[in-house]
Amino acid sequence: MVFRFFLKKHQKNISFKQKTRLFFVFCNLLKKEAYNQNYKPITMTFFENLEPLLRAFWYIALPVSLFFLLQTIMTFAGFGGADVETDIETEGHDIGDAPFELFTLRNLINFLLGFSWSGISFYNSIENKTVLIVVATVVGASFVALFFFIIKQMMKLNENNSFSLDKAIDKTATVYLSIPEKKSGKGKIQISINGSFHELEALTENDRIETGAVVSVTKIENNILIVEKI
Repeated sequence: MVFRFFLKKHQKNISFKQKTRLFFVFCNLLKKEAYNQNYKPITMTFFENLEPLLRAFWYIALPVSLFFLLQTIMTFAGFGGADVETDIETEGHDIGDAPFELFTLRNLINFLLGFSWSGISFYNSIENKTVLIVVATVVGASFVALFFFIIKQMMKLNENNSFSLDKAIDKTATVYLSIPEKKSGKGKIQISINGSFHELEALTENDRIETGAVVSVTKIENNILIVEKI
């Protein structure tokens, strides 16, 4: 309609070639207008229709979820081991005795993950938005605690797999198979290190030690524990 009106008004002043060029110009303008109105990105429309608080939860959830996914893949691929370790142990501490480090990047990601997705999940269920934020905060903190527990157990398994006999020195143990006297034969003991039980071969320099006796590990010779009865 606009194009026809323009041509009627100016048809005496423009050539056929100019009319053709104007036609394509109008077509391009109409195409752009149709795209802007009907083909607006779905994500933009989705976020514009949300309430401010819910929109904020989504703005947190999407990038944090992507970062968490990448971080998890890198961790299991062997690229994120150092980051995991800094969350649950410090220099000079065993895993079981490591203090909990609260302010780490991984803990922040876990908190925001639980905070944002719980906020989205309960948004329509909890009308009081202050209560909703409190619930989301509690869930976020629970995510941090849960992740710490899981990684601590994983690191403990890794510690057990790389078990060192040196950690058995000065530990007490129970004789599982009797140990012959004067290093004349090997017996076996059961010993607990870092919360995990191990069954290890042992010798004694003294008299025979029967099954069930409590012993102390004094030293290591040729990767075999030397024990004495307590």
